[in-house]
Amino acid sequence: FSSMDVRIGIADSGQIIEIEMTDDTDREALKAEIGTALNSPENTTLWLADVKGHETGVCSNRISFVEIKNADAEPRIGFGA
Repeated sequence: FSSMDVRIGIADSGQIIEIEMTDDTDREALKAEIGTALNSPENTTLWLADVKGHETGVCSNRISFVEIKNADAEPRIGFGA
């Protein structure tokens, strides 16, 4: 496995949060977690931990897009809300 980078766009701000995930991150589980947060009828918080153990929480109703890519520049997989 190689590490993954996650980019999250924040609605109405132009801000992008970039998180480098650990090498053992399960890509499919990550996509499912993001999908659950984006499709929740309630405002939820998506929590992701980076390689250094820092945790970042983003309100699901503020997410405009999510990109997941391998750090070695594989093609992106994106989700938009």
